[in-house]
Amino acid sequence: MPQPDVLVVEDDRELNEMVGAYASLAGFTYRPALSGGEALAEARRHPPAVMVLDLMLPDISGFDVCREVKRDEQTHDVPVVLLTALDGAESRQRGRECGAAEYLTKPFDPDVLLQALTRHARQNARP
Repeated sequence: MPQPDVLVVEDDRELNEMVGAYASLAGFTYRPALSGGEALAEARRHPPAVMVLDLMLPDISGFDVCREVKRDEQTHDVPVVLLTALDGAESRQRGRECGAAEYLTKPFDPDVLLQALTRHARQNARP
C-alpha cells in the first residue's frame, strides 16, 4: 500500500522542508510547493492525501488557494490544513468559510500537526 502524500504549501523554503521532514517521519510522502500557483498545479496533477497550506503566499492568498481546491472537481475532497501566523478570529472564520479542515497557528506543535495529518489522511484514503 503506498504511503499517503502531503503537499506542503509554504513559501519559506526552510519551514516547508521542516514540515515535510515531520510528515516524512510520520510515514507520509512529502511534496513541496513554494507558491499558490505551484500548489494548485501540483494538486491538480496528482491530488494529495492532505494539503498543509500557509495563508500568506507570494502570488495568491492561501484563502484563495483553499477555495479553488474546494471548488475544483479533481481536488475538492483534499483536506486542507491551514498552518499560518495569522491568529485572529476573522482569519479563523475565513479559514472555515474557504473549506479548511483545520486551522493551526505558527509556531506550531509538531505533534498536533502530525495528528491532524494522520486524521485527515485516513479520512481521505484513496485505494
